[in-house]
Amino acid sequence: MDHRDTDQHVAPAPGLLAQLREDREVNGGLSRPGFQAIALHRFTNWSRRSAPRWSRGLCRVASRTGFVLVRNVYGIELPASVVLGRRVRIAHQHGIVIHPGTVIGDGCTIRQGVSLGAAAGDAGRFHDQAPSLGEDVSLGVGAVVVGGVHLGDGAMIGPNATVLTSVPAGARVLAQPPRTVSFPPAVARREAELRER
Repeated sequence: MDHRDTDQHVAPAPGLLAQLREDREVNGGLSRPGFQAIALHRFTNWSRRSAPRWSRGLCRVASRTGFVLVRNVYGIELPASVVLGRRVRIAHQHGIVIHPGTVIGDGCTIRQGVSLGAAAGDAGRFHDQAPSLGEDVSLGVGAVVVGGVHLGDGAMIGPNATVLTSVPAGARVLAQPPRTVSFPPAVARREAELRER
């Protein structure tokens, strides 16, 4: 089965209001930017499928305006074409960019600075390069997932880790530990002189 089969990770969704209640609870309330971004995403998709025909034009304007506000004010770029599971949590705002073809399973957590994007290459393959996340995946601050990779259920991606290959269920991916480097002697002297001024 292709990992992009949305039935594999995203259960049939309840009605819009029930989903919004779940999202509000998981994201910490109505005023949280993560909840507002997800609520807009759910409203946009609901309006495309279920809104009365007479209201779709108004809904489209509201959705586009909301998308621009959420992207520019909160720094959360969550296109309507993303397949979004239930109880997804956007823990912190700013610097979140999600590829339009991404599939995000139930119970995932996304933190600030996360990028889920396409690998560099042929623009004709852009949609095929979207990552997919299983259920209960946790993405740490500044995590980057690039290309058509799949993160298995329960995978945890640590802060500032870059993922270029698929990750099995339950795996932990961590960035390289930082290392201490010393200045060359000439640079160390110059830095010491600047501090003394």
